[in-house]
Amino acid sequence: MTEHLPHATHPAIVKRLKRANGHLASVIRMIEDAQPCTDIAQQLHAVEKAIQQAKRTLIQDHIDHCLDSALAGSSDSPVHAEFKAITKYL
Repeated sequence: MTEHLPHATHPAIVKRLKRANGHLASVIRMIEDAQPCTDIAQQLHAVEKAIQQAKRTLIQDHIDHCLDSALAGSSDSPVHAEFKAITKYL
C-alpha cells in the first residue's frame, strides 16, 4: 500500500467539509421542524456545492502533486496537460 502524505489543500478541504456537515445537520433540523421546502432546498444546494468543491479541490490537488510525481519527465506531454485541464470540469 502506498503511503499518502497530506497536501497543502487538505486543511482547507477538511474545513469546508466540516462546514458542510454543520449545514447538513441544520437541514435535518429544518426538515424535522417542517420548515418551508424552498428554504430546505436552498440549504441542500449549499451543502451539495460545498462537497462538490471539496471533491474538485482534492482531485485537482492529487493530479497536480501525485500524478505529476508519478509521471516525472512526461509531464510536458500534450495528453498530460489535456488531462489536467479537463479535470477542472469535474
